[in-house]
Amino acid sequence: MTDDLLTKLRTLKLSAMADGMIRQREAPGTYNELGFAERLGLLVEEELLNRENSRVGRLRKQARLRHSATPEGMYYPVSRGLKAEQMRELLNGHYITHSKNILITGPTGSGKSWVGCALGEQACRQKRSVQYWRMGRLLDQLEQGRLDGSWLKQLKQLQKIELLILDDLGLEVITTRQCNDLLEITEDRYGQTSTILISQLPVEQWYGVMENPTAADAFLDRLIHNAHRLELQGESLRKNSPAVESTEETR
Repeated sequence: MTDDLLTKLRTLKLSAMADGMIRQREAPGTYNELGFAERLGLLVEEELLNRENSRVGRLRKQARLRHSATPEGMYYPVSRGLKAEQMRELLNGHYITHSKNILITGPTGSGKSWVGCALGEQACRQKRSVQYWRMGRLLDQLEQGRLDGSWLKQLKQLQKIELLILDDLGLEVITTRQCNDLLEITEDRYGQTSTILISQLPVEQWYGVMENPTAADAFLDRLIHNAHRLELQGESLRKNSPAVESTEETR
């Protein structure tokens, strides 16, 4: 009877419950004193936990974060300019609930991408959809979409992402067409979702890397006015520690 029940549980895709039943059967001394409802409750909890972990794993895979950064791995030396109190507030995820943005700036190697990926990891744990893009690659992808007819589909997909992380703004001049693409993205997402924008340049210099001042003004206005700012400082962290590479392919 037990083996038949295990088969039925797996057929119903309740594999964690089936594995839990096996563990209960193999350790009767641990579970025999529990009543039916208690033992069933343990099995249900195992199934729920397994499904939650699987969901977080799928979200993490879809996010394709540049670094395997975690909130637990962050530290807050005064010289870095990162405030623990501000980070605790952001890690609770309320900025996503209220559709606010985060702007992360600082010199090369100051840990901007790491902080952005840690926030992305936390959002995945909170069951939020996340995508990480280097700015140049996203703009190239959208340009390709104009050629193969997938441009509108890509915009609709980006609109649905609860947290979009755009890294390396300002490494190259953003053309007029690319400015228009960024404006389309932010217009679709404005007031509905959150964006993290990461750059070596101070926010005041972002206008200077965009060819179309009108589109740039509209794009940045939608990002900046309701944004939290993280302004990192200090020498490159890579001078004192090995570079941390992503465990997954960077976009």
